[in-house]
Amino acid sequence: MLKVKELLKFKGKKLWSIHPQATILNALQLMSNKDVGALPVIDEMGLVGIISERDFLHMTAKAKHLDLDSTISQYMTKKVITTTPDTTLEECMQIMTENYIRHLPVMEDNQLIGLVSIGDVVRACVESRDQKINQLEDYIEGRGYNR
Repeated sequence: MLKVKELLKFKGKKLWSIHPQATILNALQLMSNKDVGALPVIDEMGLVGIISERDFLHMTAKAKHLDLDSTISQYMTKKVITTTPDTTLEECMQIMTENYIRHLPVMEDNQLIGLVSIGDVVRACVESRDQKINQLEDYIEGRGYNR
């Protein structure tokens, strides 16, 4: 079973985050420029929240107006559900499904080391399955084996 640490190796080390005192406009611009759907919110103490595209959608629908100068701290999800590098991707899917979330910050020794999305997890599972299928087809057809 694939684990989060293998997914993070594949994704690379890029991790975008934002400070809780940044504005909504700052967050929207960063998310748009970096093409990400969520940002971990980090202050001097570490991870304090997460803000996602869906959060912006919900706050706009509720308020019928979005004050772009408001700070992230007013709207971020404060009770962040996280995972670890040793969690399997299947466990990540289960956590995301049960909690109706699409992004999981990855923590190691109380440090944020990555962020995985449901898209990342599904893509990695499909690629792993495809590799297994190719290996089985090679085995069945005798490709790659000396006779």
